[in-house]
Amino acid sequence: MNVRKPTPITSKQKYIRDKERELVKGIFRFHEVPGGTLVFDYKGHKGDPIQKYALTDGVQCSVPLGVARHLNKNGWYPVHKYSVDETGKPVAIIGEKKQRYTFQSMEFLEIDNSGAANSIAKVTPLK
Repeated sequence: MNVRKPTPITSKQKYIRDKERELVKGIFRFHEVPGGTLVFDYKGHKGDPIQKYALTDGVQCSVPLGVARHLNKNGWYPVHKYSVDETGKPVAIIGEKKQRYTFQSMEFLEIDNSGAANSIAKVTPLK
């Protein structure tokens, strides 16, 4: 009988796991159901326990960095459009991504795909 041995965790994997467990403070935005509550389960890495989260729209909360990244990266659905290819046949394409929910960090941290980071303008000093 073949029994798989668990692979040892590298120092890089340990660093990433520890980094994603750090708490970040922010505001949860539920664009799909304003004022609603989103309840979901999250397991960041193999071997981690499954944790249940309940986040309410507009409420300030602290969540692990990995959960905040998950909310910003995976909270969308595609809106399909039809286009015409070179041969004149109609084909389905993803027209846009509709964001269902986001997590806006209140700390000076880079969270991947946060909606607020896209609207930052470059500041120039006055003379």
